[in-house]
Amino acid sequence: MDVAGVFTDGFARIREVVHEAVDGLPAELLLARPGPDANSISWLIWHLTRVQDDHVAGVADTRQLWTAQDWHHRFGLPFPAADIGYGHRSEDVAAVRIGDPELLLGYYDAVHEHTTGWLAGLTAADLDRVVDEHWDPPVTLGVRLISVLSDDLQHAGQAAYLRGLLGG
Repeated sequence: MDVAGVFTDGFARIREVVHEAVDGLPAELLLARPGPDANSISWLIWHLTRVQDDHVAGVADTRQLWTAQDWHHRFGLPFPAADIGYGHRSEDVAAVRIGDPELLLGYYDAVHEHTTGWLAGLTAADLDRVVDEHWDPPVTLGVRLISVLSDDLQHAGQAAYLRGLLGG
């Protein structure tokens, strides 16, 4: 398997878990928070999708689908368009009131398709390209992609766990 295939497989695994966590859920379960400061499935899926959209657009030198395809208006969230959920407080999590699984999955699937389309051209040599010099050591493309995979898979797993916990 080549590098593009490895990363494509990794992102496909995230997609499987996202769909397992969201498909067929009623709004009350998407929005439920098992504790006053806990994340909802809705927030987890929105956030992991925003992270992937933001980070992949950054390394692919493309526009984020959040704004390019007007998802930010469709979602109607009370945050700036650049917000990806990083550092959200409990009241910010509560403001993510996305009770429509089709809306969540529509945005996620669009981002997934963009990601895997871009990954198709990835080569091993690309992985050493520095994509962020704000860190010491600077972040390479390979490190950034692993970071997105790890973060997204953790949040997808949290959403799947929460679905089970809530009886979905």
